[in-house]
Amino acid sequence: MEKETVILTCSSLERYVKRAQEKMHTNYPIIVIDRIYHVEPATMKTVIWQELEKRKRKPDTILAAMGFCGGVWDQVRAQVRTVIPRVDDCVSLLLATDDRYIPNRKESGHLYLYEDEPEKFSVLSLLKDYRKASKEFQGLDEETLLHMWFDQYYFLDIIDTGYNDCYELAYAEQAQKNADMIHAALDYVQGSNRILEKLVSGEWDEQFLVAEPGHLIRHGDFF
Repeated sequence: MEKETVILTCSSLERYVKRAQEKMHTNYPIIVIDRIYHVEPATMKTVIWQELEKRKRKPDTILAAMGFCGGVWDQVRAQVRTVIPRVDDCVSLLLATDDRYIPNRKESGHLYLYEDEPEKFSVLSLLKDYRKASKEFQGLDEETLLHMWFDQYYFLDIIDTGYNDCYELAYAEQAQKNADMIHAALDYVQGSNRILEKLVSGEWDEQFLVAEPGHLIRHGDFF
């Protein structure tokens, strides 16, 4: 039987995965996990394996277009070859502009956004995700949630990945509106799609964990 490789991605990176496949001339099936499950990593871990089990045909290789993401891979035993970027989350993944192994590229006090279209990101949509994903937050009003989740951020950084026209007027205005909402200074930082391009093309260097069947994935594999 012909071997199959699938890509497992958080919905927040779906468009970037497609861009990487276009550039690197691959066409692997993509399994998309809704980003709301990031709020509770234990739930996301369950959903990931539920989605994999739904497939009629078991893949030989899983390319995970995501990072450690709060522990979704911790204590998971690889059933097939599983390749995962050695980063803490999707933000650090897109902040990588070179081939150095740096698991966390974020700065304290900085909130990062990277959506490719301005209308797709907003602080309020993040709050909606939090409410939807966890009963703990459903009874709290918008102002309380804003303080709970965003008082720790003093900067709102837009990651310039090269695929989001983040300096275009509509994008910049939307970014500024969100920065004002959480009383943060707006800034731009350089990013890239380099890690996802390497992931889909098989260029797996020290930036990646290649877990062969039977390998128990641990926190120490990433950090």
